[in-house]
Amino acid sequence: MTYEAKTEAKVGTNVEAGAPEAAEAVRQARFGQLPERIRVEDMVAAQPASVPDPAKGAYNEDEWLVRYCL
Repeated sequence: MTYEAKTEAKVGTNVEAGAPEAAEAVRQARFGQLPERIRVEDMVAAQPASVPDPAKGAYNEDEWLVRYCL
């Protein structure tokens, strides 16, 4: 079933080039209502966190040599 056939079945009128009321009815049937609301719980995807690396924040006294002298 095409989109035009669906809207004609909803509205119950034929869309003709000279009928602005019919075109307005089709436009109202297509755009006349907002989409259904999405809950906040459905918008968020939860993922388990990875275990933090204990060596990541460790202090290295020679790090500045690697960064600035090489």
